[in-house]
Amino acid sequence: MADKFSKETRSYVMSRIRGKDTKPEILVRKYLFSRGLRFRKNDKRYPGRPDIVLPKYKTAVFGHGCFWHLHDGCKYAKMPKSNVDYWEKKLYGNRERDKHNQKELKEMGWNVLTVWECELKNDKRDETLEVLYTRITSEDKKY
Repeated sequence: MADKFSKETRSYVMSRIRGKDTKPEILVRKYLFSRGLRFRKNDKRYPGRPDIVLPKYKTAVFGHGCFWHLHDGCKYAKMPKSNVDYWEKKLYGNRERDKHNQKELKEMGWNVLTVWECELKNDKRDETLEVLYTRITSEDKKY
């Protein structure tokens, strides 16, 4: 199946995709800030540059897009049908890098949490953010 867009249009669309300050990330940050939590954004000192770092709670939060990080069992994590070799290498590489970075953070003693894009859709957003807040502030970090 041919691409819906011309090569130039597709290039422009892909160039607009950013790795930080995504809508889901901003939603999570606004919520946590409104609940009184203070954090650092995209801190380069830690493996994987977590989207949100809460030193007081020794917690790192990653906001993952379901497509870009291949969220298991999610309807938004579909492999493109064109240029399959490129996309498989790219997306599975992202997944492996995430696992490696999270393992390193855990070895450093950090609590690592992931919020998926699909969990922040309107019907699930409030519950997801409340659970996230509870997991961050809980004394028991066995999640």
